[in-house]
Amino acid sequence: MIKSHYTNQIDASMDGKEVILAGWVNEIRETSKITFLILRDMEGTAQVIGKRGATPDDVITKMALPKESVVLVKGIVSANKESRDGYEIVARDVIDLNPVSRIIPFEVTGKVPAEMDVRLDNRHIDLRRKEPSAIFNIESTIIDSFVRITSKNGFRHIRTPSIIEDASEGGAEVFKLKYFERDAFLAQSPQLYKQLAVIGGIEKVAMIMPVFRAEKSNTVSHLNEITQMDIEMAFADADDAITMLVSTVRGIVEMIIERNSADLETLGIKLSLPEAKIITYADAVRKLSESGHKIEMGEDFSREHELAISGIFGDAVIVRDYPTKVRAFYSMPKKENPEISESFDYIYKGVEISSGAKRINDADGLIKALQSRGIETAPFEFYINAFRCGAPPHSGWSIGLERFTMQITGAKNIRECSMFPRDRKRLVP
Repeated sequence: MIKSHYTNQIDASMDGKEVILAGWVNEIRETSKITFLILRDMEGTAQVIGKRGATPDDVITKMALPKESVVLVKGIVSANKESRDGYEIVARDVIDLNPVSRIIPFEVTGKVPAEMDVRLDNRHIDLRRKEPSAIFNIESTIIDSFVRITSKNGFRHIRTPSIIEDASEGGAEVFKLKYFERDAFLAQSPQLYKQLAVIGGIEKVAMIMPVFRAEKSNTVSHLNEITQMDIEMAFADADDAITMLVSTVRGIVEMIIERNSADLETLGIKLSLPEAKIITYADAVRKLSESGHKIEMGEDFSREHELAISGIFGDAVIVRDYPTKVRAFYSMPKKENPEISESFDYIYKGVEISSGAKRINDADGLIKALQSRGIETAPFEFYINAFRCGAPPHSGWSIGLERFTMQITGAKNIRECSMFPRDRKRLVP
């Protein structure tokens, strides 16, 4: 690398050491005797100074750069108790690596607010702000934690196709595309394929992949392309899957607290380890009704209901045993009462971040479930036939990455948690 250090690797103990930094000009300030350049990289900022009489005039001239210029700085670390970080970099040379040739569309320091659409239209600039940087640092930790936790628990990470022949959930909200001479669809879910992997003998599978929903929605909690973190477990029931979900969410939050304290501080978030409370759907409906919320037994929860559930039961709630008719066709009905399914959701801080269930694992049961919903069985023949070849009992779930990030970071709009969001109107950048 052309740089010797990142800004977070420098401190006052390095007094007198030569360093090479590279990044963006965050701020420039000039006085009669000193020029201050605040250099920003992915780890933070460092103050670079040019002192008239001590620093060559040509170096001071080079420091007079537009904000957001990409620069390389060679200098000497100088301990200084009066400096914000306890040190500063005395410039020996400043090189403009790529002169700015366009007006920066908004103020990166946040001193002047910018509209979300303007920021998303110029996401490459928006990402230089502290808040988006903090959000995506945390999202990176979520992904890393999910991989670490599932790998530690014996899951094997797989990849499944995003281009499929028929709607994976049997619904109409799918994106159609041309696949050579025939039509195809973008996957709404990896569900069928992760089940096939389990049937194939990979007893524990995990995956991270994009999924696509053609929902004509403009809400702050919906996108048309999202990222799912999924697992599927053979020889496991709903209780096993819930246990894995609770421990995974807790483990992810624990790592964020440990690794992203500065990012949480930037966002003004105080995060605590979730203590998940497990309740039944019937309990939730009863409490909602008692609290004055309009809901009938058998209805699915609205966003307002989810928010109210957190208000009644706490920030971390597992709701289980949903009515079979409101769940995906592959959810296992209870033996003692087929009207109720072996399913569950994780509602975190008022929003459902995860959904899962024990799956139907016999062909006849799947055919019956599809037919009861008026879904043609022919497109699912490859899937149904797999269950005729010895399918173990299995369960699983998925976590919506952007939605989970939204709840962790306190973002008010899910678009803040997708680096290049795709919604009903946005295809660029």
